[in-house]
Amino acid sequence: MSIFSKIIDKRVNDAMRQQLAVIENENNFLVGARSLNQSDRDRYTYDRSSVLEQSLIAWRTNPLARRVVELTSQYVVGGGLTINCKNSAAAKFLDQFWSHRLNRMPVRVSEMCDELTRTGNLFIILTTDAAGMSYVRLMPASHIDEIISKDNDLEQPLLFKLKAGLDNLDPEPIPAYDPNQDDPTKAVILQYAINRPAGAQWGEPDIAPLLVWLSRYSNWLQDRARLNRFRNAFLFVVQAKFASEAQRKARQTALNASPPKPGSILVADENETWKVINPRLDSSNAEKDGLALKKMIAAGAGIPLHFLAEPESATRTTADAAGGPTFRRFEQRQQYFIWMIEDILRVIISRRSMIDSKLKKEVDLSVTGADISSRDNSSLSQAAYYMVEVLANLRDRSLIANDEFLRVIYRFFGETVDAEEMFARAKKDQDNTQGKDSAEKGPREPTGSRPDSKVIQPPDDNMKPDIGDL
Repeated sequence: MSIFSKIIDKRVNDAMRQQLAVIENENNFLVGARSLNQSDRDRYTYDRSSVLEQSLIAWRTNPLARRVVELTSQYVVGGGLTINCKNSAAAKFLDQFWSHRLNRMPVRVSEMCDELTRTGNLFIILTTDAAGMSYVRLMPASHIDEIISKDNDLEQPLLFKLKAGLDNLDPEPIPAYDPNQDDPTKAVILQYAINRPAGAQWGEPDIAPLLVWLSRYSNWLQDRARLNRFRNAFLFVVQAKFASEAQRKARQTALNASPPKPGSILVADENETWKVINPRLDSSNAEKDGLALKKMIAAGAGIPLHFLAEPESATRTTADAAGGPTFRRFEQRQQYFIWMIEDILRVIISRRSMIDSKLKKEVDLSVTGADISSRDNSSLSQAAYYMVEVLANLRDRSLIANDEFLRVIYRFFGETVDAEEMFARAKKDQDNTQGKDSAEKGPREPTGSRPDSKVIQPPDDNMKPDIGDL
């Protein structure tokens, strides 16, 4: 073999070894942790399962985590949701579905909001019976193993693979709802997610960034409670000159056998000195440490400290100003939750229409929620009250039209309306009222048509009154 051949063979072998070599790093040990169908913006499967489990444990054991979840549901759901539907048949069916004892939606909406806040994902199993009545059940996010979506769109799921259990090692996947290929006889899953990064399939819990700080605050609080428990504990230290170690032990045994009681008097000679050792806690530093941890939790939850039983200031103005961003956050979450309920109701109506031909598939439907803050109503009403006079002057001077007057007034009430539609509807109601009143009174007879009627002529300006008449 020539020298040239040896050099070529060596270079070829080095190149092959370099291509086949595997660099040992952290990523090599995660092969298979993420499915090929999943997005690279999602957490790894083991990481997501760990976060869901920790969130559930924190909600069960940590009062702050429980309070954060409850606050979201109390403001988002509030006093309940109201369904508005102009179609009488659809409205009747939705009322039956909403109050059905197997659905109990007035109570379930709070559970749905809790689950959405706690896990960031809401998987709803929808089943429909032969009569067209649908039933809603919540699937825990921890039971979903994989979401199989379309190749060109991760936000259009096709199947939901369940995790294997002891009773079922290979569970059959449940199809996702598809409006174009829906079969009312089969169960489907609807997925809703919050805090979902762009290009991801799974959402994130609201308390996910708080888990580490909730744990630190809980450990800090346990340490403080443990130290405070021993705040009143103390030890006696007796110092004396002993001739031998045996004499010291004998004195210690005698004192342990009969320790001094609180309030008793001790008499010792000049060779024996008594001292007391007790723990010293610096409460000022501890208060600052606990407040710093609680601020981090409040900032991550998007709520002020006085929502977590920690008054920041004694002034009411500061508390009101701190609540503004929190109410905006709850309003955004309420908008998403209302849209989610509307979407579920539209699916239910669509399934019912496949069985009941009298019901239309598409109906005019809307859901409204309670006000986030009652203070907004008072401020909006005051603003509208002061603006009515200003806008009325502008309208009287022909500077604005009636529809613009109505639109601005409702704008200060915090409502959005179609002014032209409201005027048309008001005119129609007025015409109907006038027609009804005319029908009740009957046709009017012309004056002077009856024999006993007396015609009164209007006075003539050229006629002069007689003095006798005056």
